[in-house]
Amino acid sequence: MQNLISANWDQTPTQPIKQNQIIAAIDIGTNSLHMVIVKIEPTLPSFTIIAREKETVRLGDRHLETGELKLEVIEKAIACLGRFRQLAQTLDAESIVAVATSAVRESPNGRDFLHRVETEVGLSVDLISGQEEARRIYLGVLSGMEFQNQPHIIIDIGGGSTELILGDSEEPRSLTSTKVGAVRLTGELISSDPISEIEFEYLQAYARGMLERSVEEVLANSPVGVSPRLLGTSGTIETLASIHAKATLGSVPSTLNGYQFSLADLQELVERMRKMTIVERTAIAGMPEKRAEVILAGAVILQEAMSLLGVDTVTVCERSLREGVIVDWMLTHGYIEDRLRYQSSIRQRHVLKIANKYQINLEHSDRVAAFALSIFDQTQGTLHNWNESHKQLLWAAAILHNCGHYISHSSHHKHSYYLIRNGDLLGYNETEIEIIANLARYHRKSPPKKKHENLRNLLHKEHRLMISQLSAILRLAVALDRRQIGAISRVKCEYLPDLQEFKISIFPTHIGDDCALELWSLDYKKGIFEQEFAVKVVANLVNN
Repeated sequence: MQNLISANWDQTPTQPIKQNQIIAAIDIGTNSLHMVIVKIEPTLPSFTIIAREKETVRLGDRHLETGELKLEVIEKAIACLGRFRQLAQTLDAESIVAVATSAVRESPNGRDFLHRVETEVGLSVDLISGQEEARRIYLGVLSGMEFQNQPHIIIDIGGGSTELILGDSEEPRSLTSTKVGAVRLTGELISSDPISEIEFEYLQAYARGMLERSVEEVLANSPVGVSPRLLGTSGTIETLASIHAKATLGSVPSTLNGYQFSLADLQELVERMRKMTIVERTAIAGMPEKRAEVILAGAVILQEAMSLLGVDTVTVCERSLREGVIVDWMLTHGYIEDRLRYQSSIRQRHVLKIANKYQINLEHSDRVAAFALSIFDQTQGTLHNWNESHKQLLWAAAILHNCGHYISHSSHHKHSYYLIRNGDLLGYNETEIEIIANLARYHRKSPPKKKHENLRNLLHKEHRLMISQLSAILRLAVALDRRQIGAISRVKCEYLPDLQEFKISIFPTHIGDDCALELWSLDYKKGIFEQEFAVKVVANLVNN
């Protein structure tokens, strides 16, 4: 059974994970200083974020005449980095990897600042080029989004620069960096509040003109006849997504990863914000106070980039440069064999990470998953018409169905729902996580019912049908490993439409084993499957 799962899921190991190194990554940006602290998990390979810190310092607010970093801003940044280092040490970080981007890169006294950081804080900082910044952003996005070997354009709007990247989960096809950023354009081009008509028109034209060359390079390297998907990262885009979510959904989702909004909605928001003062923008639902001053310039950069690229929607990715710094560290230290393997198995790795976290018996879960996928394959096109992407959701639910035992055996299926729902499953969108959680919820006890609160988050009838049908398959799979010893090696399914009968032939691992408990459990659990698919389940043991 182990081999079946490995064959289907890129041979990702499922053995228990040892305690591993803790690494901190610091991004000294133009607008903010960010730190992420992670635990490296080499067996997957993956990392778990254990702490995040952010402080708005505005290094990009430089002297207009000299272009130098201001002394008061340097002092603020050094104090912040001292706190970051202290927190990293408190959490037992063995290494701190720090990078500085455009504001420090372009300042005449940028290197002096980094020397002070080294002597006063004890931090060695890498000053990276715009293209290297783009490369590491690409790695960070790969760690949090599924590309499925399809071309994607990534846009990262920072305080001082905007990176445009074209990639398809292997080597990036194009890495560009342009000197337009939310802080830079606000400081250089906006002096009126609210912005005047002349300044607004110039802001749009300037952003467009500066981005044209990067956009041309990205489009020239795009495959002919394919429209790449646009992914957006960093604070500007996350803020715009939060504002959009507040306006359309009434609240901001627990994760913005995978959240989408359209160019038309963005244009409408830009039109609204250009007529507001900074104080009025602060009152917009979903707007962080410190972002209100620079959000208009950031939104215009995104608007002009989308228009030039000819795309009408952007999808948010919450991972970016600092996560890319971690991935780059893992690559250089031999934790990841190659980027492609790291990307292609992102969903499986995060499912297995949660399985490890909640001490799931993976041998049992692997067997349950193998039976579930086998029944799925053998009934596809006859009892159901779900596809390969839905099969992946069934696999995830089968691996995680018992995680609720971590809280309590009693009603553990309900605990499984909440643990999965709030488990930070990367690579999946909110709806997919909801489906996986519900499939696990209904592997035992009551079948799905409209009155159940956990089904209310699924607005589409199709999703509710999927949960009803795939959870019925999962129930049979759980029954087939009732003793959790691998008593059954495989199953063969046959649908007889004339008799409305579903025959399931069971092949024991050891000849002579009557598999009495498994057959009893199958008989006990088959009712919901029979009801869902309007068949009579007939099981027989093949002992030869």
